[in-house]
Amino acid sequence: MTMRTPSAPASTDESGTARYEAIRQFLRNVLLQKKIPQGLVLLEGPLAQLFGTSRVPVRRALSLLHEEGLIARFEGRGFIVAQEAEDVEPLRIALTRELFGIHDQQEPVDTRSSGEKVLENLQEVLSTAMVFGRYQVDEHKAAQHYHISRSVIRESLMRLRDKGLVTKEPYSQWLTGPLTAREIADHFEIRASLEPTALCKAAPQLDAAWLTAALDNVHKSKGQHLSAAQLEQLEENLHVRCLEPAGNKLMMQILRQNQSPFIVTRIFYDLLAIPVENVLLEEHALVYEMLLKGNASLAAACLRDHLERAQQRTLQRLKVISVLPVPALPAFMEAQ
Repeated sequence: MTMRTPSAPASTDESGTARYEAIRQFLRNVLLQKKIPQGLVLLEGPLAQLFGTSRVPVRRALSLLHEEGLIARFEGRGFIVAQEAEDVEPLRIALTRELFGIHDQQEPVDTRSSGEKVLENLQEVLSTAMVFGRYQVDEHKAAQHYHISRSVIRESLMRLRDKGLVTKEPYSQWLTGPLTAREIADHFEIRASLEPTALCKAAPQLDAAWLTAALDNVHKSKGQHLSAAQLEQLEENLHVRCLEPAGNKLMMQILRQNQSPFIVTRIFYDLLAIPVENVLLEEHALVYEMLLKGNASLAAACLRDHLERAQQRTLQRLKVISVLPVPALPAFMEAQ
């Protein structure tokens, strides 16, 4: 049995350097491997759209590639894939994912800010720790661990407090856990009371194309070892995205603060490194199928049944996790 531990991100900073450097490295590899045609015109706008970022890091990345001699300036706008002063006919075609060899589900580069990366990793660390006991988060040590300022750490912790992952009283320390069976039961009681009603209200506003895509994603997940992000997406689609059109912002805030059921599921599959149970996915699929048939009341009944079954599974998983060794946690997490 393989056990996993929370991953640690590479060193980050707040200058945005990692963003343009990631884009530069991706384009450099593509150019060196000659994956794109000679003479291709590289424009900031289309590349920024391709990488999901602003033009600034793209402009910086192209400038560095030009200094390195991998691309050249020419009479037109942008850069051209050629050596400086080389006589090459400019090739002006769409800069698509296919052209750069990027698969449908693949992200070409990680263009998130350092703060976004820290937030994601902190969420993973906290949700793991709270399952195994009570821990204090040392802001100063966390800032050193992530090579980032304490203000970014504090902002991330405040956002995670809104998700119910960490608590802090005035003039006290940040604390997480322990996650108990009683808390899980309470959270499921809240969800079972709110979600089916919200789904009935939201159903007429849900887009059929999006529901079909969500259902396809569920089917594709059967028998697969899913990452934490993929598991979170599955749960968020059913328990958040499907309910948002109901328009009750206060209810959505309450549901977002009740994350413990999803945390146990994520930790269970992550630590044991096993595929997601088909029964869970079939329950998700049944809700989407009823919604696509236009039967909101039956979809809500299926959702309520799923929550009841999920509560029992989650409590059983918590028992399994409780006998596993505590995974390695960063030094800024101090057991209480």
